[in-house]
This record gives sequence, C-alpha cells and structure tokens, in this order.
Amino acid sequence: MRYMMTYDLMEATRNTNQWMGASALALASYPIFSMIPNPAINWMAAWGEVTERTFQRMVVKPDWGIRTFTCEDGKDHLVNIETVVERPFGDLIHFKVSGREPKPRKVLLVAPMSGHYATLLRSTVKSLLIDCEVYITDWHNARDIPVSAGKFDIEDYTLYLVDFMREMGPETHVIAVCQPVPLTLAATAYLAEQDPDAQPSSLTLIGGPVDPDAAPTEVTDFGARVTMGQLEETMIQRVGFKYPGVGRQVYPGLLQLASFVSMNSDRHASAFKEQITRVASGEASEHDAHNRFYDEYLAVMDMTAEFYLSTVERIFKEREIARNVFVVDGHTVDIGKITNVAVKTVEGAKDDISAPGQCIAALDLCTGLPDSKKASHVEPGAGHYGIFAGKSWRDNIRPLVLEFIDANSRTSPPSKSKRAANSNVAAE
Repeated sequence: MRYMMTYDLMEATRNTNQWMGASALALASYPIFSMIPNPAINWMAAWGEVTERTFQRMVVKPDWGIRTFTCEDGKDHLVNIETVVERPFGDLIHFKVSGREPKPRKVLLVAPMSGHYATLLRSTVKSLLIDCEVYITDWHNARDIPVSAGKFDIEDYTLYLVDFMREMGPETHVIAVCQPVPLTLAATAYLAEQDPDAQPSSLTLIGGPVDPDAAPTEVTDFGARVTMGQLEETMIQRVGFKYPGVGRQVYPGLLQLASFVSMNSDRHASAFKEQITRVASGEASEHDAHNRFYDEYLAVMDMTAEFYLSTVERIFKEREIARNVFVVDGHTVDIGKITNVAVKTVEGAKDDISAPGQCIAALDLCTGLPDSKKASHVEPGAGHYGIFAGKSWRDNIRPLVLEFIDANSRTSPPSKSKRAANSNVAAE
C-alpha cells in the first residue's frame, strides 16, 4: 500500500508544480500590475507560463496531429486513424488517406514501449505516409488498464506483434524502432517456425539493443550494475486511486522521465532558461521549436512492472535474444529459422542509447538468411533520435529504407520516376 501512496505523492508533487506555475502566471498577469512597469513581473509571468505547461503535459497523451495530406493530385485529403486490431495493452492502427488509392508499400511501424507514447514517431509516420500505407503499434498507458486485464510482459508484447503481423499479411514491411527491435526479431522468428506464410517481406531494425554487450552505454551499464531486487524495490509502484488501473504495479512514466532528464540535465536546464527568456521578451510562440519538442518529450506513460523488469532481466542481463535462447509461451525461439525475410539494421554513429554494434548483431543471429538478404547502415554523426525522426532520417536513412523495401517486395514496386515525384510531396 505504501507504494500506492508513493505513486499518489508523486502525482501530487507534479500537480502542485503545475498549480504553482498557473498561480504565478495568474498573479503576474493581474491588470493592476500594468500600472507599475517592472521586468520582474514579466519574468514571473514567463516562469509561470513555462512551468505550468511543463508539468501539465506530463500526464496528457499528445495528439497525432496528422489531419490532412497533400497527394499527387494536388488536393488535400483527410487522414483517418482507423483501429485495425484492438487489444487491452495496445492497438494496431492505420493512417488511411481518404480518396487515395492504397499504396503498394504496406509498412508496420513498431513503436517503442519505453516511457513515451507512439506519437514520438509522428514525424516518422508523416515521412512514410508519402509513399506507404502506414500502420503502427499504439501502446496504452498502463495506469489506464484495469488489473482485471491481466499481466503484460515481453512475451505478451512479442505475441501482440505476432498477431499484428498475421493480421497484416506477408506483403508487410516491418520497421522497428529502438526498444522493440529484439522482440520484433523474435516475433518474426516465431512466425518462421509456427506460421511461415504470415512472415513479413522485410524487417528493418533501427537502433535497438539486440546485443547490449556488443557496445556498452550508460543505459546498459546501469542494467548490469543493479540487481533485480533493487530495481523492484526502487522503481516499481502501484497506480493510485485517480486512474482506472488502480492497484496495478507499474514503472511510472514520471520516474522514467526523471532518468531521461538526468542523462542530459545541463542541456534541459539551459533549454528551459532560454524559453523563459523568450517568453518574457515576447519571442516565444505556442508551437515554437521548444514547445514542439517538449510537448512530446515530457508526455510519458507508465509501463507494467512485469514488462519493465522482464526487459531488464531477459534482454539486458541474461541477453536471451543475443544468445538465441529467448522463450515465448513455452517455445524457445530460434532466430536462425528466418530464411526468407530480408533484414536490414540501421545505427547512428553517435547513438548514446543503443550504440553501434548492438543492433547489427541481429544479422549474425540470422544464420538461415543468405547474405543477399542482409544489409546494414551506420549513419555518420547521427544520435539516437536522428536515425528515425531527425535530419539524418529524412535525408539519408528513409530513402535507403524505401529502396530496401522495394528490393525485397513481393509485389511490384513503384517506378523510380513516380517514387521521386512522391518524395517531393509533403505531409501537412
């Protein structure tokens, strides 16, 4: 029970900070102060505005914000988000462009469940929507899932991916980003043994920890240092009475956010100081670069305790994927059974979360694949975020991924001229 109280205390602290920011903004904005010009009043209002927004967005799921799309006909078409498969812990959704003929490339984007919502991949979705039919895994916040829905660990996660791939069919091209990379590889291998006809056409693995020991980082060092008992004692709490998942054991998103911020605390502190200065001087706007980034970065979700703990223990400590001994639903998955699914790995040369070497380890595990179906790319100068959503993705990696998809498609790829024309069309 004390951990449920800890969860509520943490939420109360967040709520208090939001209230303090709102109060400071309201007080400093009181009309009478306009009679006494004072820079301190402007600074107080700016601090309040930034503080209120900062703590408010920590508990709000961001909107996808993809409403229209300009197609080859020059017209704006509405984008409808359709739920294809609905499950307690996550859905498979489709970004359907109304009035547009279905694109031959069908892509399943596997979003990470690592503290942020799937909307973290919004820019990735928009860039792929130009040339592809885009589907994505939309994971749910554990605090909103009743205890009656049961558990959800990495085996359940893998089986969700298996079901999503079955639903989409063998013409699918899967792109996994960060955390789900090893589990997506395992799900594909599971299908290779259990349901070969449901395997996707290709698998693109971006910046994921297939073998965490291949290139240690601060993240992997932390996993090696702490014991499972220490993690369970210090990181796991029970959802408080405010949410539908009351009583469920979770790794709170606010704790995960604290870990994210602590890794680059000086950079974040500087960013917020500069934003307060911009607000005070009237140079900030609702959708400026700071707000666009932090609206997403600060929006965090809880993970189930069993998912978080099993990830640390089985992926990072025991290295079950790296050693090819991962067990799903009582079945030991053999990654070497993948024989006709093309696999490409993408890494960033300056990735400090999944360093170069961790992801490319997947190719050594695919012993049943010929070299002609294996590919890899290391993007010079790119960090973790850049390889799936930044300039490196837009300018270099995305074109390579589309070429890889076309080269391994089981349907006729679009012509080069049409592909070039489509690439010039921008999503709104």
